[in-house]
Amino acid sequence: MLKVVVTGGAGYVGSHACQALAARRFVPVTVDDLSMGHREAVQWGPLHVGNAADEGFLAEVFQEHQPAAVLHFAASTFVGESVKDPIRYYRNNVGTTLSLLNVMHRFNVDKFIFSSTCAIYGTPRILPLAEDHPKDPLSPYGSSKLMVEQILDSVDHAFGVRSVALRYFNAAGADPAAAIGEDHEPETHLIPIVLQVALGQRDALMIFGEDYDTPDGTAIRDYVHVCDLADAHVRALQWLLDGGHSLRLNLGVGKGYSVREVVDLARQVTGHAIPVRVTERRPGDAQELIAESGMVQQHLGWKPERSDLRTIIEDAWRWHRRHELALEAAEAAAG
Repeated sequence: MLKVVVTGGAGYVGSHACQALAARRFVPVTVDDLSMGHREAVQWGPLHVGNAADEGFLAEVFQEHQPAAVLHFAASTFVGESVKDPIRYYRNNVGTTLSLLNVMHRFNVDKFIFSSTCAIYGTPRILPLAEDHPKDPLSPYGSSKLMVEQILDSVDHAFGVRSVALRYFNAAGADPAAAIGEDHEPETHLIPIVLQVALGQRDALMIFGEDYDTPDGTAIRDYVHVCDLADAHVRALQWLLDGGHSLRLNLGVGKGYSVREVVDLARQVTGHAIPVRVTERRPGDAQELIAESGMVQQHLGWKPERSDLRTIIEDAWRWHRRHELALEAAEAAAG
């Protein structure tokens, strides 16, 4: 079975990608420093604990496993934090990728799947957002991801390292069997925060602005189930293994839901009231982000299977309840 290095494989999207890889008879080799990821999320292959920016460490992993490709998820991902500490974001997101690509070149590994983002587009000028939309990121986070895409274009031209950059919209949901799920600290994503309110872990959901030019005044986002997203990564890998050229593709479903629509459906799914508080808009938040997803379907044959909003929330709710019970049991055992 072919081995694939997965940086950030102990994180939310990375662990689901490892699960999908193993289901298709690849061996995911996780590289993660566990600063944000979780050891217990690595269930489908070996784990090497270390920093993906450390070329010596990476070389040892590559020497041992001789991977056929790399899936690169390791990154700093908080938009607001990137504005406050841009140097850290460029070092982590761009610098780490350069180290990884350098080791790949040394070991003649020429297939690379990159975890990119719709944040590279900036404020939408046309909706839905297509891959050729102007790139004008509003944050160092978005800029760092765009820089990596530009670097990938250069290494493809120079060294023949072919890559697929997948530009995520809003990843959400969890493994349907609740083996893994979304566990960030701090949590910044809407659906897990809504479910934390339902579980009593937060007093209320803060809605940032209800004066947008949308049907209910709240911002609209395109949600894609993390398992569908993981499937796209495996399809991208297969595309490259079959000799396909480099691609830059949106990963969204082409349909948006407002904040209030998410909250209303979460109330139905959980049976809890989920109180909300409305405050001012956050700087840089777009009114509406919806993907044009025709290219990923055309090139990779990708079709989302679990990305209707109810399924996303039901799967996430199942995992959050199980996770809470596991935490309670651990606290009880600790005394």
